[in-house]
Amino acid sequence: MRKLALVFPGQGSQYIGMGKTLYEQYPIAKETFQEANKALGFDLTSLCFEGSPEQLQQTEFTQPAILTHSVAAYRVFMHEVGIRPHFIAGHSLGEFSALTCSGAISFADAVKIVNKRGQFMQESASLGTGGMSAISRVSAIDVERVCREISTEQELVTVSNYNSSTQTVIAGHIGAIEKAERKLTEIGADFIRLKVSAPFHCPLMKQASFQLEQELLQTPYSEIHVPVVANYNALPYPGVNRIVQALTMQMVEPIQWNATMQFLKNQDVNIVVELGPGTVLRNLMKKSFSSIHSFSYDREVDQTDLKELLSSDQLEYPCLVSRCLAIAVCTRNSNWDQEEYEEGVIKPYRQIQTMLAEIEAAAVEPTLEQKRAALNMLKLVFATKRTPLEEQQMRFSQLFEETNTGDMFADEVQLPMQTSFTS
Repeated sequence: MRKLALVFPGQGSQYIGMGKTLYEQYPIAKETFQEANKALGFDLTSLCFEGSPEQLQQTEFTQPAILTHSVAAYRVFMHEVGIRPHFIAGHSLGEFSALTCSGAISFADAVKIVNKRGQFMQESASLGTGGMSAISRVSAIDVERVCREISTEQELVTVSNYNSSTQTVIAGHIGAIEKAERKLTEIGADFIRLKVSAPFHCPLMKQASFQLEQELLQTPYSEIHVPVVANYNALPYPGVNRIVQALTMQMVEPIQWNATMQFLKNQDVNIVVELGPGTVLRNLMKKSFSSIHSFSYDREVDQTDLKELLSSDQLEYPCLVSRCLAIAVCTRNSNWDQEEYEEGVIKPYRQIQTMLAEIEAAAVEPTLEQKRAALNMLKLVFATKRTPLEEQQMRFSQLFEETNTGDMFADEVQLPMQTSFTS
């Protein structure tokens, strides 16, 4: 079965020239950058394509730049590939990109929010006094222990990102980070100082988190069209009412990216596409879960490999007709009227069972009419078995997710959360 997740990178993935190829090749990407320029009131496009690395590294510019590239890549992906993802996730700043592409936040609002978010973050830590460092080759437990041993009231360092089983990021005051790097090196660690201008996802961002919360409370939100995995707990948002809390918490709490990757793995995701600058998330997924096909849409060779995979028969979606039959059987019955059960369950089930046998014998794909007939059978079975509405909604959501047919049929069963994907 083909099960797709889209992931969006955070800070540190920026580079001069990011998004330029998309801008030059696809009108929808060009429109995205122009929309960002208008919303922000300055020329973000020139900054991304030909600005100085020093300016692009300033977090107030980095954040809207990465979000704009990510949203442009998503729009191109949906235009060119057109496959609705089962899950979306974003690393740190990328969570804003994910929520934007899920339809929860308008792009114009999102790009302005992350511009202010960057300003708040920079103001919370004086320039040059804070930083971040990626630690590898030692366990997260060792990193946590060293951070506790070194931290004082005057100099703080804590874990800010659980990126993978072999990479943990620390953040805090520069002096404390340097001490932690030296101590961790003594027990076999490697480290790379990150290209960021402030220490994110640690207590030093407390004031920034309060300021961001005030901005988020004034922002309008729409329904989330595809499950978005939150950074602070590695679980899908239960609804838009948790957006403000989740985005505020991730300012001062560690990013649970390793747990997010594990969640996607546990949900049987087998294709992950990174949308935005660089290959950081694609590389982390490849190292942590090599069985998952991972690609970066920022690499032309990955785009080619992805298209080849999608055009092959390696990862086909299950048949909607057969899945309707399976769900009809496993749904609990609460109706003991034998005559009603015969008319509403047994007869329609056998009709669709016969239809499926004919489809398989002819070795053809079910037609739209045949799929609709299977759905109508399932609706009748639910009604006859007196299946609770909440359970019906859950089972239809699962069916459309597994068979990638939400765009065709979600409106027909009147699910409360649309499964069609919009930009």
